[in-house]
Amino acid sequence: DAPQVSEPQHSAVGLPAITHALRISQQQMGVRRTALTLLRVNQPNGFDCPGCAWPEPDKPHTAEFCENGAKAVAEEATLRRVTPDFFTEHSVADLATRSGYWLGQQGRLTHPMYLAEGADHYEPVTWERAFDIIGEELTALDSPDEAVFYTSGRTSNEAAFLYQLFAREFGTNNLPDCSNMCHESSGSALTETIGIGKGSVLLEDLYKADLIIVAGQNPGTNHPRMLTALEKAKAGGTKIISINPLPEAGLERFKNPQTPRGLAGGGTALTDLFLQVRLGGDQALFRALNRCLLDTEGALDEDFIREHTHGFEEFARTARADDDWDETLRATGLTREEIDRALAMVLGSRRTIVCWAMGLTQHKHSVPTIQEVVNFLLLRGNIGRPGAGVCPVRGHSNVQGDRTMGIFERPAPAFLDALEKEFGFAPPREHGLDVVRAIRALRDGQAKVFFAMGGNFVSATPDTDVTEAAMRRARLTVHVSTKLNRSHVITGARALILPTLGRTERDVQTGPDGRRAEQFVTVEDSMGMVHASRGRLEPAGPQLLSETAIVARLARRVLGAGSRTPWEEFARDYATIRDRISHVIPGFEDFNTRV
Repeated sequence: DAPQVSEPQHSAVGLPAITHALRISQQQMGVRRTALTLLRVNQPNGFDCPGCAWPEPDKPHTAEFCENGAKAVAEEATLRRVTPDFFTEHSVADLATRSGYWLGQQGRLTHPMYLAEGADHYEPVTWERAFDIIGEELTALDSPDEAVFYTSGRTSNEAAFLYQLFAREFGTNNLPDCSNMCHESSGSALTETIGIGKGSVLLEDLYKADLIIVAGQNPGTNHPRMLTALEKAKAGGTKIISINPLPEAGLERFKNPQTPRGLAGGGTALTDLFLQVRLGGDQALFRALNRCLLDTEGALDEDFIREHTHGFEEFARTARADDDWDETLRATGLTREEIDRALAMVLGSRRTIVCWAMGLTQHKHSVPTIQEVVNFLLLRGNIGRPGAGVCPVRGHSNVQGDRTMGIFERPAPAFLDALEKEFGFAPPREHGLDVVRAIRALRDGQAKVFFAMGGNFVSATPDTDVTEAAMRRARLTVHVSTKLNRSHVITGARALILPTLGRTERDVQTGPDGRRAEQFVTVEDSMGMVHASRGRLEPAGPQLLSETAIVARLARRVLGAGSRTPWEEFARDYATIRDRISHVIPGFEDFNTRV
């Protein structure tokens, strides 16, 4: 609650990161629990780190986690508990005065909690009563489109697939998610240019690249394990250009805590050229580079352009006409010499990757900026070749998987056709609400029930005051969560908090024969790789349900016996969900065997 601001650092990680990560972990989990959890993070038989979506190498290090990951795991596997007594002690008005950090530090939620209309304290409620309250509100709506079903990126593939299935069988495509606020522009730009809204590289491509451009991304802050990959690439001769309004300490010098040089030595200088671009100046920079490539003899891969692209002549005419260097330098904040240095590095590279994150995606002109990045790569044939391609780096650990599973307010007709064929109901075809439109619908009284599967909608969305006022107009707000956040204290007329299992915890379900079987879930990383995640800790409390079980039980309560979907079977055995995913989503054929 009292952050301290110091002089900027010029290196990152090293021994201080280890010390800090272990200190935080032991404060939250204790020594034994710290060892049990951190040694299973991102391991083949362990659980996927909830901290970010950076992929794991084929042979992960014994300590395949970063300082951020250790903190995320510690907050989930903490020994601290938020019991009903906590809510007796603290009114909603009191909790609303606390910071998000303070709320999150109180510990794991252990019981379903209900805030009745006009009440000032949450009270414990049974799961049956909680599902009844949600069912009452949903079935009383004039239209299914008066409900909003939001999703955070930490939801598993299995839970996300069931969640969108329930929403669509209920009758709405109102499935906004955190992608709307971070990488929606990446998905739109990439779909319009290369035909799919995901990156085109794998982790091993970074090690084969001649040049990696990191634009609008702070890996040392947001995806620290990426620094290890960049260090390995650097050792193989890869050059790195960093483009950012602020220098990133980790990209200046990385002190790898897994090596003696990183712990005791000077670490590795990663960036060969730092371009301190003006805010939003990336589009002008890549347009300038593209114009230079067009004017440089022999710079273009003409065979690739002819065989694998379209629209080149129109693009070339437009780019060549945009030749005002004074305007370019004003827009980028760079000198002509800096741009020429970058161009020389581009011309010296046969294999180039461009990585980016929200520094590129969160501008009004983000889509054309990312399209310009794609054009930059296409001009020299840098898509579809080992060591080259587009690399949008996602934040939440399964935000890409959620979208793959159908969490999208504008579903493709082919996806809806597959759902209809597999489950025997007609899903709605009209596009639903994204995050911004959902806020407006709540504000204007057009949406009355808000259900969030994870996340912190109030704090994550734009324009806090408008969002909070909109949420307070809802008839019911529901949050499936592991710990407290600001969204739990900015409520509708009624509110529910539903506690769920975390990634670190064992998920055991009981079959119809009374036998208990341990389940696992799957996630998709930032580079499109899907893998299993298995927790090993005992749940934070006996009242916790998995996200999958919560969705299945809610769906049965709301849809009733008329739904032919086997919700009970899905809740008992997640393999049955993966079987259905394999029938609906291209690329997931024989899912259970492959995972």
